Amino acid sequence: MPEIAARLQQTEEYYFSRKLREIEQMNRQGEKVINLGIGSPDLPPHPEVIAALCDHAQRPDVHAYQSYRGAPALRQAISGWYRRYYQVDLDPESEVLPLIGSKEGIMHICMTYLAEGDQALIPNPGYPTYRSAVELSGAACLEYQLSEARDWLPDLDELAKKDLSRVKLMWVNYPHMPTGARPGKGFFERLIAFATERDILLCHDNPYSFILNDRPESLLAVSGAREVALELNSLSKSGNMAGWRTGMLAGKAEFINNVLRFKSNMDSGMFLPVQMAAAKALSLGPEWYHSLNETYAARREKAFSLLDHLNCTYDRQQAGMFVWARIPKSYEDGYALSDAVLTSARVFITPGGIFGSMGMPYVRISLCATTETLDRAIDAIRRSNPERQGAGPGKV
Repeated sequence: MPEIAARLQQTEEYYFSRKLREIEQMNRQGEKVINLGIGSPDLPPHPEVIAALCDHAQRPDVHAYQSYRGAPALRQAISGWYRRYYQVDLDPESEVLPLIGSKEGIMHICMTYLAEGDQALIPNPGYPTYRSAVELSGAACLEYQLSEARDWLPDLDELAKKDLSRVKLMWVNYPHMPTGARPGKGFFERLIAFATERDILLCHDNPYSFILNDRPESLLAVSGAREVALELNSLSKSGNMAGWRTGMLAGKAEFINNVLRFKSNMDSGMFLPVQMAAAKALSLGPEWYHSLNETYAARREKAFSLLDHLNCTYDRQQAGMFVWARIPKSYEDGYALSDAVLTSARVFITPGGIFGSMGMPYVRISLCATTETLDRAIDAIRRSNPERQGAGPGKV
């Protein structure tokens, strides 16, 4: 049998892919695991979005290959969405590229700009796909550490002291996943200055800006950002369309065209009815996001209660569709707490260590579960260990 390519030898199967198989096996055996791990929205898109999909899918002229650049209607909708909510003007003809999910875009960017001998800065903790995509491109990862003490923002002054001569791009993500940290006043400006001085391409992954966040921000709104930054965005979270695979890349035309050179050799465009439905989703008013966030806010309170029963501590101001929490000292790391809860209560919560070494003393709970499901999880945890008294109030 042929050996796998060298590019895969350091890249393991995605953690959730393995864990979901384990949970599925437990469910087959009648365990009925409550999964509070992965962030896959359980709510449907807006009814008008579903209607747009159905209406366009019934047309006879929409089933062919599509443009690699995406339908003009979708590009225009993305441009209008950025203008309304982020105060960013994008040329729909040249500065917008629809994607079959923003995760695809992470790989496209790395394959476009990185090669063997290059380095990319990635956050620790951070989304594991950044590391995988960098390594698959043949480049090397250079971690920058994030800590609770610094509000999960990088220390750019310390980072500047490192040898960054081989760094071509830097992955950033705010509101941050997994910690829910917001960028804070002035951070994006400092980040742009840092990248400009060192000729580093900033890649901002921005899918959580509308979730439990009253001030959506785009890195591209900062003066000078167009020259050094690309931004990924998605309807997976803000539109409840994770399975639809609808994402976007925004930035100046030169960057977009470079990424398109790679992308056009990898796919044949998104199904047109999905694109038209995505355009409808992007036209929704602020009442859609307000309703969505009312639901997530109620769920977050339940998640806080669950974490209290595990004696964890957390920041009540975090954004996004997860709750990130520090584990009690009685557990070695987040893996130990996650395994203990899965074994004793049949509730799965994500160990923070899958996001990097700085996440080891943490766990993460997804808000993609109903309040009733979260109540059942709380009850299961309470019954599995009556001694847990919930001595871990959240931090303000």
